[in-house]
Amino acid sequence: MLLFGGAIQLAGEVKVRGERRRVRSDWMAVERERGISVSSAVMSFEHEGLAFNLLDTPGHQDFSEDTYRTLTAVDSAVMVLDAAKGIEEQTRKLFEVCRLRDVPIITFVNKLDREARDPFDLLDEIEQSLAVDVTPASWPIGMGRDFLGTYDLFADALLLFERAVHDRVTEPVRCNGLVDPELARRLPKAALAKLRDEVEMAKGLCPRFDLEAYREGHLTPVYFGSALNNFGVRELLRGVGELAPPPRPQPAQGTNGPRPISPDEPDVAGFVFKVQANIDPQHRDRIAFVRIASGRFQRGMKLKNIRTGRVMSVQAPVFFLARERNLAEEAWPGDIIGIPNHGSLRIGDTLTEGEAIRITGIPNFAPEILRRVKVEDPMKSKHLKHALGQLAEEGVTRVFKPLSGGDWIVGVVGPLQLDVLTARLAAEYDLPTRFDGAPYQAARWLDADDRAELERFRIKNPSASAEDHDGVPVFLARNAWDLRTTIEEWPQIRFNETREQN
Repeated sequence: MLLFGGAIQLAGEVKVRGERRRVRSDWMAVERERGISVSSAVMSFEHEGLAFNLLDTPGHQDFSEDTYRTLTAVDSAVMVLDAAKGIEEQTRKLFEVCRLRDVPIITFVNKLDREARDPFDLLDEIEQSLAVDVTPASWPIGMGRDFLGTYDLFADALLLFERAVHDRVTEPVRCNGLVDPELARRLPKAALAKLRDEVEMAKGLCPRFDLEAYREGHLTPVYFGSALNNFGVRELLRGVGELAPPPRPQPAQGTNGPRPISPDEPDVAGFVFKVQANIDPQHRDRIAFVRIASGRFQRGMKLKNIRTGRVMSVQAPVFFLARERNLAEEAWPGDIIGIPNHGSLRIGDTLTEGEAIRITGIPNFAPEILRRVKVEDPMKSKHLKHALGQLAEEGVTRVFKPLSGGDWIVGVVGPLQLDVLTARLAAEYDLPTRFDGAPYQAARWLDADDRAELERFRIKNPSASAEDHDGVPVFLARNAWDLRTTIEEWPQIRFNETREQN
C-alpha cells in the first residue's frame, strides 16, 4: 500500500531471505529476527487526492492489547487472509477486537499465485466463522500455477496477472460487464466460462454490497490478489479510498457527562493511543502517537493535557514513515502525529485547546501471565525501576510492586511479550534480566466507593496487595479459587479486569 501511495520505491516482505527488503514498518531488532510485527507502526501517505494514515498492527495474539489500543485510533481496517490457510486463530481474535468498536473491515485474500482454497470455501468460512456478511469485490481467475488474474466486480475491469513481474504495476482492462467480447480475446475459453459461472453463483449466494452495512461493521467486501507481486493491491487501496468512512466521532466524557467529539468541531482535540521510546536508539527518544479528533492542528499550538492540567507548546510534531519522520506543519481530524516528550504524555491522555473533555474507551487489560523480574546486577535495581516504569507507560507490560516488599512483578498477555521485554531491557537499557515464577496467577485493579473499606482490605491481605506503576491498588490472586472467594468476601470492593488508561 505504501508502494502504491508513492511513499516507498520498493515493497518489502515480512520474512526475508538474502537481499530482499524487509517490511518498512518492522523496525525493532526482534521483529527483523523473528519475521513478525510486535509493535504498531504509523505511516502517512497520499494517494489520488486522499490522505491515508496507515497503522500497521501486530498480528500475533500475544500483542492483542497493543492492537486494541491502535484500533481506537482508526476509522477502518483491512483484514489480510492467506488464500491457503484462511482464517487463523489470531485473525479471529483481531476481528473480535474490531467488532467491539464496530470498525468497518475490507478483506484482502492474499497469495493467489500459490495453490489456494476454493474462493467459495473461503467466503463461506469468513461468513460462518466471523458471523459477518461477505460480498466479493473482485473474483479470481484460477489459482496457483493456473492463476490468470482477477475480475473487478465493482469497477467492471479485468486485471491480468503477469508472472515474475514483481515491480511493475498491471494496468486493468476496462470491460462492459462479463459479456464484453474483449474478455474472450484476453482469456482462454474454459477460464472465461468458469469465471462467468462462478460470478453468477456468487451473486446469487452473496448479498449485494451495501455501504451502510459495511460502515456499521456488518458486511465485508472481499478483494483477491497477490501482494508480493503488487497484484490487486492498487484496487484494494482504491476500494479503501472510496468505501471507508471519513474520520468518525470519538467517544468522550465532558463536564456535563458523555458526549462524542465530532471531527467538524473547530477546537483541536486529540488523544494519545501509543507511546514509543527508543525508535531511534541513538537519541533515546520518546514519542507519543496522537490521533487528531477535531479541529485544525498547527505546529506551535498550545494544548492542555487534561490528566495533568498542564499546557504544552507543541513545537516539533512529526508525521511518520516507520522510523523516518517529517515535521508536521498542520494536521486534520484522522491524522496521526508524533509529539516528542520526556514522559509528560501517557497512553490515554487527551490534548485539547478548548473545553475540559476527556476521550474515553482506551483500556488497560489485566495480564494473564505474572512473573518476578530479577536484574543480574543488584547495583542496577534503581535503573530497573526506571526502565520498567517507562515500558509500562508504553503499554509493553504491566508492572506491580508488592506492598510487602520483594521483587517487581511484571504482567503480560502472552509469553512472546516476555521475550520482547527481555530483549528491550538488554538492548535499550543495558539491563540483563531474568524472569522467575511468581506465586500469583491473576491481577485485578481495586476500586471502592468507601476508601476506608479499601484500606481495610489491604491491611487484611498484605501479601496479596500491590500497586501498579500509577499507584493504583491491585489484588494479586494465587489462583482462580483465591480470586473467586476473595471477591465473595469483599462485596463492597470492585475487582476490575480492565481500567481506563486516563
